[in-house]
Amino acid sequence: MTKRAHRLAVLVSGSGTLLEHMISEGLPIDRVIADKPCQGLRLAEDADISQETFYREYWGWDTSRKWDDQPGFNREGFSVAIANCLSDRKITIAAMAGFMTILSPKFFSVFEGVLINIHPALLPAFKGEKAVQDALDAGVKITGTTIHVATPELDAGPIIEQEAVRVMDDDTVDSLHERIKQVERPLYAGVLRELLDETRILPPH
Repeated sequence: MTKRAHRLAVLVSGSGTLLEHMISEGLPIDRVIADKPCQGLRLAEDADISQETFYREYWGWDTSRKWDDQPGFNREGFSVAIANCLSDRKITIAAMAGFMTILSPKFFSVFEGVLINIHPALLPAFKGEKAVQDALDAGVKITGTTIHVATPELDAGPIIEQEAVRVMDDDTVDSLHERIKQVERPLYAGVLRELLDETRILPPH
């Protein structure tokens, strides 16, 4: 039986350290998509990877407000535009790598591939954008990272892989997050490689 020919896209918003590691590992990335100009796009350009930016301002994003306080933002239109882009490129696996715009439920009904996310906590604990701070505030001794299938409900999709990270007594948000990132980079690239090679099976979703 012939294996399915997968195509991988990576969604970024910032420095692109996860993307940089994926590139260094030789993952066959078909396209990089961003929601604003960022270092991730420059990394893609240097690696000769096709890229596209969906400017949030075009969809009514107010740069003076946080992502969770955007009353004028056309999230559905933005989400469908990205879903259509992925579908047009025949992407089968899209990996969020620090992509900070929450996609609307409509995205998941338009995009026929699988959207993967990585989160800096051991889900289902500490969902949301303040996961590292929340872990410190809770006084836990162990946190970590979770790779999961993204679903319309934030940080709630089926778990693909997790790895624990110990919390030190003198940790700050920055120091703890950096140690989590050191675990995330090889873990994410390895899981994506296995999904592309079909040596790992996705959990039901």
